[in-house]
Amino acid sequence: MSNARIAPYGTWRSSITAELVAAGVRPVGAPRVVGGRVLWLQGLPEEGGRSAVVTTGADGANRVLTRAPFNVRTRVHEYGGGAFAAADDTIWFSNFADNLVYEQRGDAAPVAITADGAQRHADFELDAPRRRLVAVREHHGDGPEARNSLVALGLAGGASTTLVEGNDFYAAPRLSPDGRSLAWLTWSHPRMPWEGTELWVAAVADDGSLAQARRVAGGPDESLCQPVWAPDGRLYVVSDRSGFWNLHRLEDGGLAPVCPMAAEFGLPQWVFAQSSYGFSGPHEIVAVCRENARSRLLRIDLRSGAAAPIASDYEEVTELRVGPGFVVLEAGSPTTSTCIVRLSLADGATEVLARSADAPPDASLLSAPRAISFPSAGGRTAHAFHYAPRNAGFEAPAGERPPLIVVSHGGPTAAASNTLKLAIQFWTSRGFAVLDVNYGGSTGFGRAYRQLLSGRWGIVDVEDCVAGARFLAQEGLADAERLAIRGGSAGGFTTLSALAFHDVFKAGASYYGVADLRALDADTHKFESRYTTDLIAPLPEREALYAERSPVHHAGRMSCPVIFFQGLDDKVVPPAQSESMVAAMRARGVRVAYLPFEGEGHGFRKKESLQRALEAELSFYAQVFGFEPADAVPPVVLA
Repeated sequence: MSNARIAPYGTWRSSITAELVAAGVRPVGAPRVVGGRVLWLQGLPEEGGRSAVVTTGADGANRVLTRAPFNVRTRVHEYGGGAFAAADDTIWFSNFADNLVYEQRGDAAPVAITADGAQRHADFELDAPRRRLVAVREHHGDGPEARNSLVALGLAGGASTTLVEGNDFYAAPRLSPDGRSLAWLTWSHPRMPWEGTELWVAAVADDGSLAQARRVAGGPDESLCQPVWAPDGRLYVVSDRSGFWNLHRLEDGGLAPVCPMAAEFGLPQWVFAQSSYGFSGPHEIVAVCRENARSRLLRIDLRSGAAAPIASDYEEVTELRVGPGFVVLEAGSPTTSTCIVRLSLADGATEVLARSADAPPDASLLSAPRAISFPSAGGRTAHAFHYAPRNAGFEAPAGERPPLIVVSHGGPTAAASNTLKLAIQFWTSRGFAVLDVNYGGSTGFGRAYRQLLSGRWGIVDVEDCVAGARFLAQEGLADAERLAIRGGSAGGFTTLSALAFHDVFKAGASYYGVADLRALDADTHKFESRYTTDLIAPLPEREALYAERSPVHHAGRMSCPVIFFQGLDDKVVPPAQSESMVAAMRARGVRVAYLPFEGEGHGFRKKESLQRALEAELSFYAQVFGFEPADAVPPVVLA
């Protein structure tokens, strides 16, 4: 006999509070193996959201290596990544506050090795024999847009030398084991790196300059990522020429596939220094591949091309680094938030080194994600993870169907995963259903699925989110009169477009969402400044299409309330985007709430911001859907 209390959906009391979710957001990532030591980045919301390099000490306790006020983060491409490198007891890192590169030896105070804050750096590669770092530089301040190049930063005196320039973007400078060759990736406007890139190789002369530079692979219709030199000096890279990001080896005749399969060994290069594979020996690669948004670990024999699975409970692995006899993973599962995990290659034993959440909630509160596929417009099949309401302490009245929150992920070339997210369980444990959609254009399903958004952003993604909501309502798993959609950044554009051009949803939440496509092109940073050429159409020939697709020009068609969240320091989607949408909706009498956050950029990092946003969103849904939340949250004003 159940002891559960009967209460309407949305009113259930849960110990997964907004405060707990915000406090538990301690992002971990960017693992590195230095000798036998593992280093990673840890977000510290209690210290203003700064990122620090952390390692495990001899006593088994984690130790912060980079002390306040230093924030190990780079703003190259605004999204960053590749913010530090290390060797022995020395760390080189980019500091977010001043954009300078610092060297820290042991516990000594960091010393700046660059002096110009207009020059941002990322994706560091140590060239130890020449006492320098090779890095990507993004130089701001002397032109209409930043200038990107590959440079060498001297470790003695900080003198810098430009190695390669001329193209719009560079990434992944990688030195061969003997230090005599440098490989790198490059691409130019209007392409994004998941559309078309080139792999180049040059000889490194005795004076450190480059010679005999040549393109060895890639082009406008082939996406390459993660070049890695094997111990024997051969160059490997991930290419999507087969339709999936697969491993390839550079040979005299070009790229040759290593272990072909209908799976993804790469991710979109939104950030630098991603790693999905590494060499565990002269004839073996350990890698992670993704199939239908789920990860598998593999050992690949380079002599035969055969792949053998490595048993693992982790269904999402976003980073993999190989050490002596082990691999380090940035990984998660439906019952585990993102962790830094050390896995033994000898016996498969795992050790969790760091967690993004201190401890998982009680299992009785957790909703297990269910992978579903459903029909969408034009005969397409879309994919999602469905979370049913779950709280062992409560049951809904007979016949009641739950309110549904459809989540539209960002990117839009990103993907929803089934890793435990307290921000989702916050809703399901209160009686909401959640549908996390991998709409057409998402990563993890091959290049053809990723390209479904080409010229059709704001259409395909929206149709798939609408189809997912309708599918669950038809299946009796959601209340058709209480459907909401939420998303951030590009997901915010999908959210606003769904509300402007369809009448399925009754409420929406936009986190720093795109409202005006033309203004986005004019205001955003260099990396994404031509992204809409593929997603929408070339300019200026198709100017009218940008207005046709922009929600801000169709606010009069919106009839349901919307809540907007915006960081006032956002350089990717500036505050004017949300503010123009709010003004347009208010002018037409649509109820709107607007919450700006001082000191926040593109994505919130501060504990108080995360907590306030989640509580405000709950208050918003309670007002729109007419229920009284169990939480005593500060109400938001809808006007």
